[in-house]
Amino acid sequence: MINPHPGLPELEYVKPASLSEACAFLAEHDGKAKPFAGGTDSFVRLRDGVLKLDYLVDIKGLEGTKELSFDSKKGLTIGAAVTMNQVAKHPDVIQHYPNLVQAANTVASYQLRNRATIIGNICNASPAGDTIGTCMILDGVLNIKGTEGERTIPLNAFFLAPGRTVLKAGEVVTSITLPPPPAGMVGVYKKLGRNQMSDLSIVGVAVLGYPSAKSPSGYAFRIALASVAPVPMEALKAEAILSEKKITAETIADAAVAAMDAVTPIDDVRGSARYRKLMVRNLTREALTEVWAKLSN
Repeated sequence: MINPHPGLPELEYVKPASLSEACAFLAEHDGKAKPFAGGTDSFVRLRDGVLKLDYLVDIKGLEGTKELSFDSKKGLTIGAAVTMNQVAKHPDVIQHYPNLVQAANTVASYQLRNRATIIGNICNASPAGDTIGTCMILDGVLNIKGTEGERTIPLNAFFLAPGRTVLKAGEVVTSITLPPPPAGMVGVYKKLGRNQMSDLSIVGVAVLGYPSAKSPSGYAFRIALASVAPVPMEALKAEAILSEKKITAETIADAAVAAMDAVTPIDDVRGSARYRKLMVRNLTREALTEVWAKLSN
């Protein structure tokens, strides 16, 4: 009988002394080396033969990767080596970004979240990434270092396809910055899985809303969807409906249908495309109703 989990292949572990050294090594061994902090996805993919590498480059402890700080003007900065449990337990995150706490706590198990990182969840570029949508509608910006210097990329411009991003050879995401949240913000994350814990999302819906004088309705909403398109996506038409019309149960229902119509899911072992589309509608309606109930009280 063939062992379906033959164990990790032989590869070299590299511990650079600085981010510059890490970037230079990754550029020199493009396609054969990968940075890691938590390794919760990389080790599984290496074990299963999906990912083939010669080197793993450990970036834990390098400059800025362990930063977790909040500033009332700059916002929240989460380093690449900060674990999901550290994020979810941080007082400033709990106070200012409770929707991120909720999203992080849906990822796998508590034990895994002791190693898994927000940046790793993002850089895997999986359409099912549970924290990506929330970071996207919070207008997250990725801070990147490479052999040619530093740059920033808005999270909503980071993904190209499943597993593919705009990162160049030798570039490393060192952190993400989330600006201060809008005043009066309410946010939720709804996840549908085959069980309540430790499963990838069949559908994920992140919603936030806040009072806005710029919107005819008096409120602005952001909606991000996971597991229903090649990359995590924002439901822009649904957001526009909520901005332009008075918020009622009918308006929420219309926005939920618009979100459903925007997605392009696939059939797989976890759910059919039709089921996913319908659950986008249902979870979006549920999330919007919950957010609106809190906003309107």
